[in-house]
Amino acid sequence: MTAALFTATPLAVNVLDAQSLLSTFGVLGVGVVLFAETGLLIGFFLPGDSLLFTAGLLCTGSADRGLKLSLGPLLIAAVVGALAGAQFGYLLGRKAGGALLARSGSARLHEGAERAEQLLERYGHAKAIVLARFVPVVRTVLNPVAGALRVPVRTFTVWQVAGGLVWCVGLILGGYALGSSVPNVDRYLLPLVALIVAISLTPLAAEVYRSRKGANGARG
Repeated sequence: MTAALFTATPLAVNVLDAQSLLSTFGVLGVGVVLFAETGLLIGFFLPGDSLLFTAGLLCTGSADRGLKLSLGPLLIAAVVGALAGAQFGYLLGRKAGGALLARSGSARLHEGAERAEQLLERYGHAKAIVLARFVPVVRTVLNPVAGALRVPVRTFTVWQVAGGLVWCVGLILGGYALGSSVPNVDRYLLPLVALIVAISLTPLAAEVYRSRKGANGARG
């Protein structure tokens, strides 16, 4: 059965579960979730990485879930949601400053904001904006933090678009490629999602390693 944009279900949706979100809302739900995760501070807990990878896998029809998504509409919805969300979060940060974060009582959110500021200070605007896309929570809070810190609009826009495209298109096509080449791959979905999340952190880990190596070399 093919789901073009929506797939209705009588079951309550679990917003922390990618398959539940996709079964309930379909392709349009991907765009909404990515907008909320990257543009609204309340969306920091949403499963962006696993949602994108699972959605790509479901485009192949290989998963025995009674659901098949369309790759073209999925890519469009994901790109629009991810890019529009980040830009909205940035503009919100420019307008409201740090007031939004100050009102939040979430320790995880405040920790993410600290990491976002550290990224911007350590790696510069361009590299930090791209790397943040691959770090849960940080990709939510970096956008308003960048706005509050008055990162130039053009700089932010160019690099959030670049990072957003690599992140969402890469994960979707990764899921699609795996689902197309490995029969019954959905049986191993949970460990695969964990692996994809770990791989998505590789650019940041590599950058941290290079930075520390350079610092140690300078001391020597």
